[in-house]
Amino acid sequence: MRLGIIGTGRIGRMHVENALALGGDHLGSGHLGGSSVEVVVADAYRPSAEAAGRDFGVTVAADVDDLLARGIDGVVIAGPTGAHAELILSSLRAGLPVFCEKPLTPTSAQSMELLEDIERMSGVVQIGHQRRFDAGYLAAKAAFDAGELGWIHSLDAVTADQLPPSIDFIKTSGGLFRDCSVHDFDIIAWLTGRRIVEVFARGSNNGDPAIKEAGDVDTAIALMTLADGTLATATATRFNGAGHDTRLEVRGSKQTLAVGLDDSAALKSAEPGATFPTGAPPTVFQQRFAAAYRAELVAFCRLIRGEIENPCTPAESIVASRVADAAQESLETGRPVRI
Repeated sequence: MRLGIIGTGRIGRMHVENALALGGDHLGSGHLGGSSVEVVVADAYRPSAEAAGRDFGVTVAADVDDLLARGIDGVVIAGPTGAHAELILSSLRAGLPVFCEKPLTPTSAQSMELLEDIERMSGVVQIGHQRRFDAGYLAAKAAFDAGELGWIHSLDAVTADQLPPSIDFIKTSGGLFRDCSVHDFDIIAWLTGRRIVEVFARGSNNGDPAIKEAGDVDTAIALMTLADGTLATATATRFNGAGHDTRLEVRGSKQTLAVGLDDSAALKSAEPGATFPTGAPPTVFQQRFAAAYRAELVAFCRLIRGEIENPCTPAESIVASRVADAAQESLETGRPVRI
């Protein structure tokens, strides 16, 4: 199998490395028949693509058109969000299935327009919400679906980065809710199978003043109401000194499950004599979700071969983006927003 990867920044390089490691048993009991995965890369900033070519020993295309013409089987889009729509449509016109990092476009309104184009072209597009492939979230969903938790009264989600990304990235990220909490919005809807119908948000800036100057907050919380009345919260921050922390507590009438609460959790107990957790916490989200990122790329390869249904469609991605847009609106207006 041959994959074209567009964008060779932080996420793109991770996808290159993961793709090269696939094949045989790494693709789930040899679903690719033991074949290896070849990679062709392209980036609007040519030196970045050339660096990836040298570092990973992969083919470097002159540009996106050149990449699409090189006999690839699928396209992985890891470029800037603002370029996603054009790159997706160019790939679909070339008759290629697409994996695209979230979000589909900068806003849910733009995504709805793009979705119409994708559906008109009968395009295959998988969106990168990698938490759907994380073992803990999968186990929590299985327990929920089996009724082991009883009826759910609340969910609490956390996405906490140890250090913020660059200010240049923050300026174009769309805000903390669209960049970070959108993953929590997606996973809450995916796990419960219930729509989020209202969100009320608050944010603060006690860290780097440059984040406020960029028009964003460094810490935020969203209170959500699901269609059946269940309550959920999503907290996000750029300054979690203990390490990268991504967790979810699902609380039910019978049982409570915590995702991300293992020996590498980025927290300490204040209880006398308590020693858990004892391991080193991850410092970045790529460490926390290393296995999930590999698994979603395996799923894309299997989707290309027609072995599975699309595990994260553009329409599903738009659901989370609409919640993120509503949270941002609530943050700016100070009022709850119906969805």
